[in-house]
Amino acid sequence: MISRADRSPLSDWLWTIDRWLLGALGLLMVCGLVFGMAGSPPVAERLHLPTFYFVNHQAMYLVPAIAVLIGASFLSPRQVRRAALVIFIGAMALIFAALLFGAEVKGARRWIFGVQPSEFVKPAFAVLAGWAFSEGARRRDVPANLLAILILPATVVPLIMQPDFGQTMLISLVWGALFFMAGLHWFWVAGIGGAGAMSVFAAYKFVPHVRARILKFLEPQSAGGVTDTFQVDTARDSFIAGGWLGKGPGEGTLKRILPDSHTDFIFAVTGEEFGVIVCILLVTLFAFIVVRGLGNAARNEDPFCRFAAAGLTMLFGIQSCINLAVNLHLMPAKGMTLPFVSYGGSS
Repeated sequence: MISRADRSPLSDWLWTIDRWLLGALGLLMVCGLVFGMAGSPPVAERLHLPTFYFVNHQAMYLVPAIAVLIGASFLSPRQVRRAALVIFIGAMALIFAALLFGAEVKGARRWIFGVQPSEFVKPAFAVLAGWAFSEGARRRDVPANLLAILILPATVVPLIMQPDFGQTMLISLVWGALFFMAGLHWFWVAGIGGAGAMSVFAAYKFVPHVRARILKFLEPQSAGGVTDTFQVDTARDSFIAGGWLGKGPGEGTLKRILPDSHTDFIFAVTGEEFGVIVCILLVTLFAFIVVRGLGNAARNEDPFCRFAAAGLTMLFGIQSCINLAVNLHLMPAKGMTLPFVSYGGSS
């Protein structure tokens, strides 16, 4: 038994870590494995892989993820900033490498050496943007606010070139939330809001991929027929078929025709096999993690820790909301995973 008088790093960690938040994340990981056992076998069979190939790999990926999670919690704020800077620079270099040498998958170059670099950019960006905003709020004599503004286009422009508009939107929303927290002048709010609106319009006007997805969502018939929204329509039907209590684990049928049942649409498979009640409980678990994380951030007296923790929590929460909204046919498909639940290595 470790007492409070023990001042070792392990003792400090055990007494200061948020055990409720850590437990909720652990439960979410277990849920991901359980739901993966339901949603991934049909995909594995189509690819002529072992039945639980994706579940086994998901469990393997969780080992380094847990190690990084626990290891990062031992770092000091200064070490976190340095690690974020190194990761950001390395991941951005890989993004440019993917643009030049990566294989094109579904019209985009997002992968290099089996890794999706944008997944590593996101948390590093949240920490660095949080640091810049916190410095700007703490010391008006440093150009930190300008740095906070410049880091956004420096990050999203390479993502747009891939193109990866889902990650671009996610990073922009996290940055906007931190911008709001920093309380900068309305002039910047109006200017950046206008630039954002113009960017969306330009993407719709000049990027066929973006225009097609928006049209498929708003007017399926005008985009070439009902098959254009096959995945989101099938996902919606999964919730209807499952009802309140679901068909039972392994009893779902729509997952067999849903191409991304183990990744982007794992929530829909959960709805069919485990029912709406379990889906509500899962959403409640996500909400608990976000509210708990933001509460911890708000109570932190260190400006950097407050902004960085809030940025990372909002990154987690916004990505979850986007995935859930796509599954419920509330927004166009974004190709974004559900954190710790969907199958994924880099993510």
